[in-house]
Amino acid sequence: MKRPKLKKASKRVTCSKRYKIQKKVREHNKKLRKESKKQKIRKVKKDPGIPNAAPFKEEILREAEHRKLQLEELKEKQKLAKQKQRAKKRKLEAENKDPATKAKKAKKEQTVKKQLKSTSNKDKNSKTLFCSELKKVIEASDVILEVLDARDPLGCRCPQLEETILNLEGKKKLILVLNKIDLVPKDNVEKWLKYLQNEFPTVAFKASTQLQDKTVQQKKRRAASGAVDLSKGVTCLGSDVLLQLLGDYYRSRGTDDAIKVGVVGFPNVGKSSLINSMKKVRACHVGISRCTTRCMQLVHVDKSVKMLDSPGIIAGSLNSAVSLALRSASEMEKLGEPLEAVHALLKHCNKQQVMLQYNIPNYRNSLEFLTLFAMKRGSLKKGGVPDTQKAAETLLNDWTGAKLSYHSKPPEQHKFPSRLSETDVAERLKEWGMEKLEQGNLNTIKNVKCPNMASSIVFHSTGPTDGVLEEGEVKEPDEGEDEDVELGSEEDVEEEEEEEEEEELELDEIKPNVKKVEKPSNGKLEEKKTGEQSRLQSQVVSISIDFSSSKKDDDAYDFNTDFN
Repeated sequence: MKRPKLKKASKRVTCSKRYKIQKKVREHNKKLRKESKKQKIRKVKKDPGIPNAAPFKEEILREAEHRKLQLEELKEKQKLAKQKQRAKKRKLEAENKDPATKAKKAKKEQTVKKQLKSTSNKDKNSKTLFCSELKKVIEASDVILEVLDARDPLGCRCPQLEETILNLEGKKKLILVLNKIDLVPKDNVEKWLKYLQNEFPTVAFKASTQLQDKTVQQKKRRAASGAVDLSKGVTCLGSDVLLQLLGDYYRSRGTDDAIKVGVVGFPNVGKSSLINSMKKVRACHVGISRCTTRCMQLVHVDKSVKMLDSPGIIAGSLNSAVSLALRSASEMEKLGEPLEAVHALLKHCNKQQVMLQYNIPNYRNSLEFLTLFAMKRGSLKKGGVPDTQKAAETLLNDWTGAKLSYHSKPPEQHKFPSRLSETDVAERLKEWGMEKLEQGNLNTIKNVKCPNMASSIVFHSTGPTDGVLEEGEVKEPDEGEDEDVELGSEEDVEEEEEEEEEEELELDEIKPNVKKVEKPSNGKLEEKKTGEQSRLQSQVVSISIDFSSSKKDDDAYDFNTDFN
């Protein structure tokens, strides 16, 4: 009741009414609890997360993010697989209705089976497939570019390839491309250009190694935004000169059909990166590992030029160990192990320059060099043992990839090989505009940022490497044959024997001190039990060799004196 003097009514309620309300509320809550138990609805506990005091918190969070991304990728793949299955079912239903499509399908299956039978032998041995693909590129192309590594141009030349191109009936043109000139001193590049231009027209080239655009649309967007990257890896030099040279040849032919240009060379020379830099788009797959390109690929560079990418030339088994280490198609197909390849490489280099390049102290042999190199790079096995295998692989990747700077000197006097004559060379060089080419090469060399002679390693080249072009000549090494055969002069063999003797003497000095058995007073040795002899034979002496310190300190305590 509202009393007359008060503005608001009183909120006081009788006790019986209040107790009734409380009872109804309890019954209602009880009913809700029963329903929730029936439905099994439980509240999801919140993830408390990783505490800040926990060790390796950042690594755990990264792993969690990585797992989330993997789950998302799996879901997307599953969706795509389901969509493909549905599409296949629809096609099958449509084909089953029409009898004409059934007959076409049967014919296609027969042709596919025949192709599989013919290519089954090639798939077993990848080298035969490389040879067949390379032959296709040579036959289909009008102009062939032989890509050479500027660090060792003579070692990248294949005389068998040049001979086959020159002997073809179609009179195919051959041009040499001197790639990776940014890793060689300028004087050395100029000398090699003069030497190689005596035989074939050569183009100085520096391919771009960081082309990130996968499509033309991405390239246009980057150009429109004005984001121009002029770093060392992105800039490409020599492409204008090469395009001008090929354009002049296209105009001289007088036909509307575009010319096909085949790009040929040994592995890790830069064939795919040359095509990408000419196209200015990542059209071909590029990688540090050898033989990333396994089949012929056609790329439209311009209206007048089409380029054909090819797999690397297979090096013959009779080549020297150095040429096989740098230019073998598969990973160490001849040497077997990268340790032996590094041993062969270090022989052909100046020791002091290698020490300065890798910032490593004096070493006695290749194994000691690899241990020091592994310790510096932090490539260690379990227990802190240096991983020499991994160190050798990284070293070979530096030498074959576009990272390390080394150079070889050209021969003092030029001699024409048996496959070429002076008259034929003079006629071929007249067809190309050599004056324009020389001027263009000079401009590219001026714009390139080359290393100094002091910061580059001098490499003794072993000459041109023999390549295998025919499928019948491809042979796998037999199990009984020695894989470490290296052809060379008698002086080289004597030097190797002397080095091996020195290594054996050094190993004899490192041998542990063996405890001598003293004779008893009677003059005869006491007979011991067979159990004790077997126990002594089973014991193994553990030696820890420290290459960093060649001489032991006099004050150092020898634990072997008391615990043998």
